Amino acid sequence: MGMHWEELTRMADEVIEETLATLPPEIQVHARQLPLILEELPAADLQEEGLDQDILGLFVGESLEDRGASPSPLPGQILLFLSNIWDYAQEDPDEYREEVRLTLLHEIGHYFGWDEQDLFDRNLE
Repeated sequence: MGMHWEELTRMADEVIEETLATLPPEIQVHARQLPLILEELPAADLQEEGLDQDILGLFVGESLEDRGASPSPLPGQILLFLSNIWDYAQEDPDEYREEVRLTLLHEIGHYFGWDEQDLFDRNLE
């Protein structure tokens, strides 16, 4: 059974809000300023740049630690690719919600300039 975009978006919105609400205040204040874009799949131009078609999420733009380093910075934003997450979760709603949460935390970590070990150390992996 396929899931409708509206339903994937609604579930993702709930998970995003729950996830942001559980972040420590000093992280939450920055994370809530990040534009969060929900897309079905990566756009063709992203795929042409070498992005995997089945990527779950992406952080683009300037990380917090690089802010001000570039003369024409791209504002940071997070993209979540909901159809890919749904497929990755094998179309299981509970698994989907967990993968949205993990992907969001992972991309927030990139915004803060954290690597995989930093994410792990903060229980955000």
